Amino acid sequence: MIRALWTASTGMQSQKVNMDVIANNLANVNSSGFKKSRADFQDILYQTNRAAGTGVDGGEVPTGVQVGLGSRVAAVQKIFTTGDFQQTENELDLAIEGPGFFAVTLPDGNEAYTRSGSLKKDSTGRLVTSDGYPVVPEIVIPEGATSISIGSGGTVDVLLDGENTSTQVGTMELVRFGNPAGLSSLGRNLYAETPTTGAPLAGTPGEEGFGTLSQGFLEGSNVNIMEEMVNMIAGQRAYEVNSKAIKTADEMLQMTSGLVR
Repeated sequence: MIRALWTASTGMQSQKVNMDVIANNLANVNSSGFKKSRADFQDILYQTNRAAGTGVDGGEVPTGVQVGLGSRVAAVQKIFTTGDFQQTENELDLAIEGPGFFAVTLPDGNEAYTRSGSLKKDSTGRLVTSDGYPVVPEIVIPEGATSISIGSGGTVDVLLDGENTSTQVGTMELVRFGNPAGLSSLGRNLYAETPTTGAPLAGTPGEEGFGTLSQGFLEGSNVNIMEEMVNMIAGQRAYEVNSKAIKTADEMLQMTSGLVR
């Protein structure tokens, strides 16, 4: 009976983590480039009272007796499906149509990766993220630029004040990974490379394996509110059922302790 108490408690713990994941997805429904997460579950240890195939009176037991001891969260996986595109008409907003990430340089010199293309100019004209991290390779918009044009292949052209023809100032690059689900979330819509992602491969937008860029658009979150609400209800009911199992086991223990010879 004590085993049932602990087994049901692991189910409640698993659903608690599941609800945390769902809550984070819903909290970021309006975060540009956000990718939803999904909790994956697995059963844990089994107590074997009799193994299958055990010989009994010249025969053998066909199934055996195993009692499970609960569940646990095996992984919380990022789902990198493409979110909906939102037109902003801002010339520094970029959306990636297809695979790829923007690479940025962190203050410690390491690189991080993001799907959020909400770029700005800093005091020196560099293209940076909302937190001031410059994109890789560095793109500098010269003073006096009256318009900025970023092509689907990543070429950055500017029209300078007093000139009739545009000038190319650089080319945006994208980075992709063999296993993007292995990326480590850093917050601020940033991801970091891990040993399971494979080495980052940089390339030009539109080349084989890379998406193209759309200027004046942002990729929204890929969170489906209806799906998350259904998952929330299912998780709540699973939590409720496990709590009911604990209550039932406790009542059975109470009956046992109340037995009188």
